[in-house]
Parts: sequence; C-alpha cells; structure tokens
Amino acid sequence: MTLSLDFFRSSIGKKIIMAITGFIWFGFVILHMVGNLQVFQGPEKLNTYAKFLKDLGPLLWVARIGLIVAFFGHVCTAILLKFENSSARPVSYAKGSTIQASVASRTMAYSGLLLLTFLVYHLAHFTLGITNPEHYSFEYILKNGDVVHDVYAMVILGFQDPIISGTYIVFMVFLALHFSHALGSMFQTLGILAPKHNPAIQKASTGLGLIIFLGNCSMPISILLGYVR
Repeated sequence: MTLSLDFFRSSIGKKIIMAITGFIWFGFVILHMVGNLQVFQGPEKLNTYAKFLKDLGPLLWVARIGLIVAFFGHVCTAILLKFENSSARPVSYAKGSTIQASVASRTMAYSGLLLLTFLVYHLAHFTLGITNPEHYSFEYILKNGDVVHDVYAMVILGFQDPIISGTYIVFMVFLALHFSHALGSMFQTLGILAPKHNPAIQKASTGLGLIIFLGNCSMPISILLGYVR
C-alpha cells in the first residue's frame, strides 16, 4: 500500500494519472460530439438520443460522477505537477526553452483553466437550464407518443444567439489545442509506443484535435447561418 501511494505521489505517478483521466475525457468528448451531431438529422433523432441517455437513469449518474472525478483529478494533478516543476526550478532559464514548443504545449495550463470555466458554463446552459431558462421549457412529442424535453429546440435557440455561438467556438479552439498536445503526451507518458513514433503520434493528435474543433463548431456555425433550424 505504501509503495503504491509513493508511486502515485511521484512525478511519473502523477503523469500517469493525468494520462488516464485525460484519456477518459477524450473518449467522452468524442462520444458527446458524435451524439450532438445528430442535430443535423432533425428533432426526432436528437430528442430520441436525449431520451435514451435520460432513460439510463442511475447508470447516467454513475458516468457523470466518474467524469467529474476524472476531471478534477486531472486538474488537481496538473496543478500539483506545475507547482513541483516551479519548485524544482525557481529561477527561470536565461534563454527560454519553449522556442521549439508548439502553441498547444505552451498554453496547456491556460487552456485547461478555460476548459474548466467552459464546463461550468456548458452544464449551466444545456444541462441545468440556469443561464437561459427560456430555452429549457419546450417539450417534443416523439413518433411513439412519448413527451420529452425538446433538446433540439434548446440547441437551436441557444446557438441562434451570436454571443453564445461565438463563445462556444472560442472555447472549441482551446479544447482542440489542449487535446492536440495532450494525446501525444499521454502516449509518451504511458510508453505505449517507441519514441521513434512520436512525430506520427503528434500528427495524429493534431488531426484529432482538428476533427474535434470542426465537428463541434459545425453545429453553432450551421445554426447561425440558418442551415439548421
């Protein structure tokens, strides 16, 4: 037990925690995006999907709690590693060592904090209906006769507001940057592939970050332009 605790208190242990929790959230972001893209298939499809999730009942809350634990575990571990790195090198290098670093790697801490802010806003907007309660009060009758919360109308009304859509798009920039660097770091930390594969891993990570950005931004942009309504 002591050996296990010492391992996870170590720098490599914390990096492994960050890699695992980051992978959990990456999987969720992909699944969440694929589910939300059903907005392009109309209200019946998206509202049926939303009902399916709601009908999971306790399982949905287990997943939510797991995601919350993973998220805060990721954030807290990142903060601890940042403090450890700062303590180990209290004096800055005479010449910056980040010249060759990518924008994504240099902004990891900032993008992480912004994503925490986005998560709170996203939950308040679409999950809890706090920020825009007028978008949260519609009902929809499915083809089978079930009366459900009209998630489709909520999404459309939300993204018809240029400020809301613009806010989401800006946050998606930081989400894509965060993932484009984090995925490569995860593979390196876990030692899944040899170092010679690092350039290919980084290219794949950048590509996945771009897919996340384009997929998530396609919804507010299409709604703003009137293609989806």
